[in-house]
Amino acid sequence: METLANLESFVRSAEASSFSNAARRLALTPAAVSRNVAMLERDLGVRLFQRSTRRLTLTEEGERFLASIQDNLQGLQTAIANVTADTGEPAGLLKVSLSPMFGIAHILPILPAFLARYPGIRADWVFENRQSDLIAEGLDAAIGGGFELSPGIVARTLAPAHLIVVASPAYMKDRRPPLDPSDLAEFDGIIMRSAQTGRIRKWSMRNAAGQNLPAEFRESTIFNDPAAMVQAAVHGLGVALIVAADAMSHLESGRLVRLLPLWYADAGPISIYYANRTLLPAKTRVFIDFVADHFRRERLAERFAGSLG
Repeated sequence: METLANLESFVRSAEASSFSNAARRLALTPAAVSRNVAMLERDLGVRLFQRSTRRLTLTEEGERFLASIQDNLQGLQTAIANVTADTGEPAGLLKVSLSPMFGIAHILPILPAFLARYPGIRADWVFENRQSDLIAEGLDAAIGGGFELSPGIVARTLAPAHLIVVASPAYMKDRRPPLDPSDLAEFDGIIMRSAQTGRIRKWSMRNAAGQNLPAEFRESTIFNDPAAMVQAAVHGLGVALIVAADAMSHLESGRLVRLLPLWYADAGPISIYYANRTLLPAKTRVFIDFVADHFRRERLAERFAGSLG
């Protein structure tokens, strides 16, 4: 395994032109990556990099060596995974990217049971509101919605990402509830601005009868974070169109009420994303199955569906 680790350190360092960036992808220290490359250079008897304080540059020998092994590295990793997959318990560092609000509310609570079942696995989780590049960032999986599937990535659907209209009981106390989405223009709207594009997202809502109407709010407050939108609604700042999964605990406690219960907007599925490999590492495979089993057992797909009314 030592030789494979040295090869992977070399390839990732060449791709990133940096030991530090390669280390982040490999979940190692820069010193460990540098040491691996140095051991590979010693074994080969050639210098693969010209090193400076600012940048790594491949030598001529390094460029030839990279060209000869780069496309074969994943095949070597898969071959080793095939041999070792059934020889012991899943183990290793499990790197996962999750949206903060959904991940903390619905995935983090099952982590203790997962780690208790698989004590050889260590969690390295990143919570952020952006689409991750699983391969470039060295992630084992990502959980969220609205990801574009880049080459080599597959998705396993967990639940729908339906958006529903909510407000606090205090805000609605002296107001007549809307009858359909066209009435939302009469209310103070808590609006989402995309952190990536800077644009305000416009939604169309549908009902079981197949009608579609635009949801147009009075833009009273604008946020770039869904957690802030939920809290703003709880504090009575207006009505918000938010993912049903994010609203669920507040609806159950009575801090929020659902308006237009027969209407919802569809933002696509909530999925778990992972690399399309012939054989997944055992740590990734058992995590995917554990999360999917949890969603099925708790019937979260049904509970998150705004179309149920």
